[in-house]
Amino acid sequence: MAPPGDRALGRRRQLGDEVAAYVRDLIMSGQVRHGEFLRLERIAEDLGVSVTPVREALLSLRGEGFVTLEPRRGFMPAPLTRQDVQDLFEAQAYLAGELASRASGHLGADGLAALGRTQERLERASEAGDPEGVERANHEFHRVINLAARSPKTAWLLQLVVRYAPRRFYASIHGWNRASVDDHHQVLAALRAGDAEAARQAMGAHIRHAGTLLVAHLEGQGFWNGDDGRDRS
Repeated sequence: MAPPGDRALGRRRQLGDEVAAYVRDLIMSGQVRHGEFLRLERIAEDLGVSVTPVREALLSLRGEGFVTLEPRRGFMPAPLTRQDVQDLFEAQAYLAGELASRASGHLGADGLAALGRTQERLERASEAGDPEGVERANHEFHRVINLAARSPKTAWLLQLVVRYAPRRFYASIHGWNRASVDDHHQVLAALRAGDAEAARQAMGAHIRHAGTLLVAHLEGQGFWNGDDGRDRS
């Protein structure tokens, strides 16, 4: 059993990770943008936590280059270009496609049946207008595939990239829920056929589609304020 101090530290690290994920989602969904300061007290209030884990999370995100610290003023999101968003989803598409390709030879009848049931739950949640249900079923659909790939290092790399997709704000992105339903049909068909290359292509197309929807969402919010969103550094 870990000493009490270690358990407390573990809880604090987990809480900090949750706060960091929340802030990433705020930024990636366009809720806050470069030039706007992240208010520690507001984030703490929204999440029902103290300011301390919020500050620790923002310092962690600063280390990732995701936020910047302005002296005597506070934290703000780092500039985020269209190319940044496209690059994140292109990396995700490559890794997720590779995992889907490898999973095609390992899922078996039980795995395919589990995927089919998860897809049915996803469709029911979409029809019911239940964004949380859609998110849960979508997460489980991809989880089954990633585990079946038997490639833990590649799955770990994918997780590093996926954390920049705004899971908490899926419902605010037009077309995202529908894409999850429709695109999964292509992935599932390829996996049922045991076609590794088709699974790779279908999964990659699905992830790129999600990235395109996110860019369109950010543009619709005026995220780049008439700029072309290119990195001018």
